[in-house]
Amino acid sequence: MRTPALTSRLRPFTSTIFAEITELARRTEAVNLGQGFPDTDGPSGMLNRARRAIGEGVNQYPPGPGEPELRAAISAQREADYGLAHDPDTEVLVTVGATEAMSAAMTALLEPGEEVLLIEPYYDAYPVAVAMAGGVHRSVPLRPSDTGFALDTAALRAAVGPRTRAVVLNSPHNPTGTVFTEAELAAVAEVCRDNDLIAVTDEVYEHLVFDGPAHRPLATLPGMAERTLSVSSAGKSFSVTGWKIGWVCGPAELVAAVRAAKQFMTFVGGAPFQPAVAHALRAERDWLAEHRADLHRKRDRLSAGLSRAGFGVLPSHGTYFVCADVRPLGYSDGSEFCRALPERVGVAAIPPQVLCDDPSRIRHLVRFAFCKRDEVLDEAVERLLRLG
Repeated sequence: MRTPALTSRLRPFTSTIFAEITELARRTEAVNLGQGFPDTDGPSGMLNRARRAIGEGVNQYPPGPGEPELRAAISAQREADYGLAHDPDTEVLVTVGATEAMSAAMTALLEPGEEVLLIEPYYDAYPVAVAMAGGVHRSVPLRPSDTGFALDTAALRAAVGPRTRAVVLNSPHNPTGTVFTEAELAAVAEVCRDNDLIAVTDEVYEHLVFDGPAHRPLATLPGMAERTLSVSSAGKSFSVTGWKIGWVCGPAELVAAVRAAKQFMTFVGGAPFQPAVAHALRAERDWLAEHRADLHRKRDRLSAGLSRAGFGVLPSHGTYFVCADVRPLGYSDGSEFCRALPERVGVAAIPPQVLCDDPSRIRHLVRFAFCKRDEVLDEAVERLLRLG
């Protein structure tokens, strides 16, 4: 039987290593720092608002664009934090998590064969979303060093071709923990303006920046508001990754195109969670500040432990993740290291090289998640110390 065309297009992106390591972690009872699942819940006021919504009968389809209360809260948050004004009726769309927002955006924007620039290592859903829309992705590298990761802006400019339609920018960046600098954002904006490209920005970690200035959306740069679709969600910021409440904001024409694609994907989702997220955006800012400070502390706790265990630890300025160099421990390949680690010392990590078209630049790196309880992080470090 002939392999379906879509299956063939997606085959290059269907790495099994995530499933392998998850299964190894389960079988060996390893401390799983591979997956970015927080092990604490979000603010009690938000959780109680969801419970109340269920009891009040908010259990049927919400409006297609999302509950008006939530769209208004998203619009208010964007204006308060970044000075970006979005009409909640036409320029804000609620989605089933940020992943659906990205997939719907690619479906809406791309004609078959058009190209999208991805910055690698990329979140694994990006190339899949492009391929499912019939598009083609081209990768631009983040280059690692002891001081962190830097965008190759010359490679970004060189990657633009006559069929390039869009650029995807993820900042704060998963898997590296990088927060793009003002100069890097300016370079991305310049490439978009000079080549009439649309930017699709994944900002799900927008509130989880630990050092230096706060998150700066690409849409705030000159000439970018009219050509940027900004994607975010509640999952990471408010520690409810299972709720899958995301959103996309941008010019009405672009948001309408995304809405046209989205309505035939999931139609709607998460009715009782939408008023709870609206509450969180309005009323849980103090909790969010405490959450950010706690994650900052956990980042430092894990980074110090990894250094004691012999890793070369790269800076992480946001997200849930820190990357570490395995070469000081006598390894050269992160995938081999991660496959051996659960059985060797009972810890799971992820090799970001599987999130690249060209893995050579970061083959020596592994990614650990620090969004765990202190005792979990400490146990992982104690086990990793056995590597020495």
